[in-house]
Amino acid sequence: MATINSKLAITGKPVWFITGCATGFGRELAKHVLECGYRAVVTARDLNDVNDLAADRDALALKLDVTDQSQIDAAIKEAEEKFGRIDVLVNNAGISYFSSFEESEEDQVRRMFEINVFGLSRMIQAALPGMRKHRKGFIVNFSCIGGLRSFPSSGYYNATKYAVEGLSEALCQEVEPLGIRVMLVEPSGFRSYGARFSANESKWQSDDYAAMAGAWSSQVRATSGRQPGDTVRAAYLIVKATESLNPPHRLLLGNDA
Repeated sequence: MATINSKLAITGKPVWFITGCATGFGRELAKHVLECGYRAVVTARDLNDVNDLAADRDALALKLDVTDQSQIDAAIKEAEEKFGRIDVLVNNAGISYFSSFEESEEDQVRRMFEINVFGLSRMIQAALPGMRKHRKGFIVNFSCIGGLRSFPSSGYYNATKYAVEGLSEALCQEVEPLGIRVMLVEPSGFRSYGARFSANESKWQSDDYAAMAGAWSSQVRATSGRQPGDTVRAAYLIVKATESLNPPHRLLLGNDA
């Protein structure tokens, strides 16, 4: 990895662009960024989910589906026209899918890859030209401990996060010499409600997998919203990391991580 220097730290009143701000990490991060007095582009597939955040004069709320290239291009253009640049891009938007390998449905798996991997990469592709122009920027990619090790009923979800890990490692080496920093956020159990609201499950299920894959997915759903990790504290740590003169390439959050 390239040697980190003080130029990579984002200082002053940066412009944040955050995907997936309807709930969880994205929403708490957007709120904290605005509380810090920074400027923020807050996005969601349904604008009604983020209109309250747009009441802040330093916020720009935009409708964004990361699988729609035209919406991505329009959102990046509008953000740069309003604020002049994007300093920090946070790729938080993502979904889960519970299923054993054999029970998995290809259309659901492909949809998850479209959002978690290709949506993330589209956002980076769209934001990089502006960051290269200013020779400054920070790209924060959300992975999780599922990108470090795999769990039953989550194999394809793990595969999307392993992809984000590998992409981010290569990207880091390519853009750090240009003044652009890349950081992976790898949380464990946090109260983000993701397992309850953004995770589909295979329609066909075999009793043969109930004791392992089925039990694991049921446990994850049952604890959703009651995990020990606090997304408010996580948001604080993510912002502090981007402000650091020597930010980590990986930010592991939570006891399990």
